[in-house]
Amino acid sequence: MAAPTPEVLADPLPVVIDLVAGSESSLSRESIEAVVVAVAGGRAKRRRLAQALQEHPSLLRDGRSPAPAVVGDLLIALRNAGACDIAAPVCADCGKALGCLQRRGQDWYCGACGPKPEPCADCGKLRPVCVRDRQQRPHCVACRPKVDQDPTKTLLGIVAELEPDLASESITRAVLAAAPRTGQRQRLAWALQDDPELLTGAGARAPVPAVLRLIDGLVRAGAHVITRPACPHCGRVLALVKPRDGVRLCRNCVAKSRAQTCSRCGVHREAATRDQDGRPLCPYCMATDPANQETCISCRRRRAVSVRTPDGPLCNTCRPAKTMTCSICGRSAPGEISTITGKPWCHACQQRRTRCTGCGKVRLVRGGTLTEPLCATCTRPASFWHTCPGCGEHTQHRTRRCGRCSLRQRLGELLADHSEGIHPQLQALYDNLANQDHPKTVLSWLNKDVAAAVLHELASGQRALTHAGLDELPDSKPIRHLRAVLIATGALPPRDEHLVRLERWITATIAGHHQKQMLHHYGVWHATRRLRRRNKGQHATHGQVLCIQRNIKAAIALLDWLTAHGLDLATARQGDLDTWLTSDHRTGSREAGNFVRWAKTQNLTSLDFAATRWDGPSGIIDAEARWEQARHLLHDDTIKPEDRVAGLLVLLYAQTPATISRLTLEDVQANGTNVRLRLGREPIVLPEPLASLILQLVASRHGHSALGDQGTSSWLFPGGQPGRPLSGYQLGERLRQLGLRPGQARSTALFQLATELPAALLARMLGIHIAVAVAWQRASSGDWTGYAATYSRRQRSTAQPIRPEVTARH
Repeated sequence: MAAPTPEVLADPLPVVIDLVAGSESSLSRESIEAVVVAVAGGRAKRRRLAQALQEHPSLLRDGRSPAPAVVGDLLIALRNAGACDIAAPVCADCGKALGCLQRRGQDWYCGACGPKPEPCADCGKLRPVCVRDRQQRPHCVACRPKVDQDPTKTLLGIVAELEPDLASESITRAVLAAAPRTGQRQRLAWALQDDPELLTGAGARAPVPAVLRLIDGLVRAGAHVITRPACPHCGRVLALVKPRDGVRLCRNCVAKSRAQTCSRCGVHREAATRDQDGRPLCPYCMATDPANQETCISCRRRRAVSVRTPDGPLCNTCRPAKTMTCSICGRSAPGEISTITGKPWCHACQQRRTRCTGCGKVRLVRGGTLTEPLCATCTRPASFWHTCPGCGEHTQHRTRRCGRCSLRQRLGELLADHSEGIHPQLQALYDNLANQDHPKTVLSWLNKDVAAAVLHELASGQRALTHAGLDELPDSKPIRHLRAVLIATGALPPRDEHLVRLERWITATIAGHHQKQMLHHYGVWHATRRLRRRNKGQHATHGQVLCIQRNIKAAIALLDWLTAHGLDLATARQGDLDTWLTSDHRTGSREAGNFVRWAKTQNLTSLDFAATRWDGPSGIIDAEARWEQARHLLHDDTIKPEDRVAGLLVLLYAQTPATISRLTLEDVQANGTNVRLRLGREPIVLPEPLASLILQLVASRHGHSALGDQGTSSWLFPGGQPGRPLSGYQLGERLRQLGLRPGQARSTALFQLATELPAALLARMLGIHIAVAVAWQRASSGDWTGYAATYSRRQRSTAQPIRPEVTARH
């Protein structure tokens, strides 16, 4: 069959209507459209129909196959609708007009010509097959073997032998539901006679699906010896749907066995369809293919169809959502009726997880109210639930294990060593993940290819369980997250990841450069060494790494420019540097100053590059706006406590988001009388209500990491990766969403504090360098020349509160 035309791919319905209307004069276009929509409801079927009629228009006149089945259905439907010029489909052998079809390949036949004859096992004549015996040999109607006993009685005897306490009426109902026809019951009886173990756990090798239906019905009736079979591949007790290699598998394992490489995106998964050339397409590529999208009648964009209305298709964004009053939170929002309670609940409450007031466990909310939430088990009576075959926990699914049992089984498969036990170094990881409050989240992470493959290699010994072993893999976000989880659970020792990635970046960036040795000395022995000395054992921040990277890039840009002009650092003159600084194509002129000054100290050049002297804040100092924002954060309870605390530390104590994000629980000191916070060498006393907010944050803090977080993080602002704080950039973004500009707000706070406190006290309390404090004092024109003499005569305090009048101003 030839490739479909663009018209067929875009919208096949008008093409079919035009072709039919050109051959049939007695039906209106509306009637033809109704028939086509009823016969070919899906886009793929309409394309096959349009393509077949375009290639063979004579099908509408003579009704002769070969043709797709949808063409024959269309001809019959048009004739039933009153068409006079459209021909009825005719038998490919005898030419008889057909009212229904029997297909063999691409041809359709009548009832007499359709069945393919086979030699009868008794008489040997070539006749249509009436029935097959136990050995699957064909028999004609004249030689049909006689059945000595009703297969239902045979099945009753087999089941009663295994389940003597089960009532015969219950067994009979299960048999009739599993095999309604006599022939089905006969094949079912033959299968159980040949292999009685099918009912006691070996049902995966059932030759007919009626065996699985019978097991399901008997278990529901109360059978104890007869059990549902587990999937031979994954071991989960799920519905087994398709046979593969002689055994029946669950839907997930069938999809994995059918996995193919998508011809467009390259992902390896079960194909959803095939393109016009027969190549596989994954579900995502099928949905995003422009040929499978239509114009939404609401937004007029060409999108995947989510729902069809009488007026036309709607995309998922424009699909109308039914609004109802949630029975849990009381809001009027999009939602649906809960199958557990029979009451409406919104989408937000469907994802809400908290501690159940009935059983005390942290679970998904399925009933009750926000103040008294209930989990699913405490919402419905015990008769509604089924028992998990692994742990006996209540579950809504009849044939599935609960999420925690599935998680433990998956972890056992991935983390097992050569002795089939959990790897000793990964035991803490197993305990942590197996006891997570969100087992489905952990399962979703383990089912990803990267995490599962690397964990299996580490546990089986194929890859060393060290940082060096993980460093052999390409650097990516999944590997970084896996490393953080292993460090948080003790499988790997902690290390400065930002610094390690900086060293690798320097090596890769300067590789092949003609001044590689000089750049190596500058990047590794100067910039990186200086960073280590400045941090004094603490881990580097993302901002510090970015600063060094910008300096090295600027140094490379300067060296490349000098080389292009036949110069180097030793032969370049000051005029050459000024030319580069004023050229249009320069990049990183300010950052290159650090490299030039270092080169001069190493006697590599005679160039001078003066450092930029800070001469005061460049932004607007708005004190009233500062206090207005502080009052808003102090008294607005709708804002998250961590955002309120971070914003107040910026506004009142001139802290940067990067510094705030690295505060720990040890920096908070609380006793019965006051709360102190260590921002510099000496703690400061916090006024109310900021002190209460800090204590609230300490009690309720939690990060976004669902994996590896053992609840023992020492960070005051935990981050998205276990054992790591929230990044300064992310914290700054959260403050900007509240309308607070951290840089300008810090400058305003520091400017006002510098007018009221001496530089030495400012540096000691806020944790800033003394030179920075002096510069801000000069910029604010604060006069503290006589402070030293006065301070020496006072008794030194161990903790000096800054701005005690804060409580008065709010």
